[in-house]
Amino acid sequence: MKPKTILWITIFAVSMGYFESAIVIYLRQVAYPGGFAFPLKPIAQELAITEIIREAFSLLMLLSVSILAGKSTIRSFAYFLFSFAVWDIFYYIFLKLLIDWPESLMTMDVLFLLPVTWIGPVITPLILSVIMIIFALLMLYFSSYHEHAQLKPHELLILIFGALTVIASFTADYTNFILAHYSLGQIWSLLTKSRFELSVEYYPDNFYWPIYWFGVMIILVGIGLFTYRNTLRIKQTKRGDL
Repeated sequence: MKPKTILWITIFAVSMGYFESAIVIYLRQVAYPGGFAFPLKPIAQELAITEIIREAFSLLMLLSVSILAGKSTIRSFAYFLFSFAVWDIFYYIFLKLLIDWPESLMTMDVLFLLPVTWIGPVITPLILSVIMIIFALLMLYFSSYHEHAQLKPHELLILIFGALTVIASFTADYTNFILAHYSLGQIWSLLTKSRFELSVEYYPDNFYWPIYWFGVMIILVGIGLFTYRNTLRIKQTKRGDL
């Protein structure tokens, strides 16, 4: 683990967090001059598509820097998680400093738009970001002891299952909205209807905290197994040296 690399990854991610918050402020001035609130107001489809593509390229930027910084797959993955988390945290910090939003950590926000709208209180991605930073530092720490350190398949599957469960908590309310307003036959026609037309009809009624916390616990189990296994390995290596 190189402190200098972590420092520059942090600086890069914080800078991206500011760029992200600045762009959101510009978009809100255009689409929500009276203040951001649900239900979402319609915006030009070209603008919405541009924003989705911009978010995809933001992830590509983080991934590119992480691959350059990492000397192995696990280190690149660790740097990606670390930079993503720092980016997300400072995105909200800069929004709070610049426009005093969100009002609280329980304020609902649009987290993502694909394949359906993701909604959740601001605190939920922040909790995940803290966990991602801790996990990233653990991976960097253990990989510094063993160059070929990797996640075991069962650990990776647990983490993926936990992540999918958390995603389900973000998308469940919007999915219920779709199912409550459209029959199974009509859902097929939604493929040809603009996603942005549907979003202006949606108001978040509920966030599924039990699903969210269940997913978080699964992720923590995966991280715990990884940490326990590698801690034992370091102890065994030290005993062998003695």
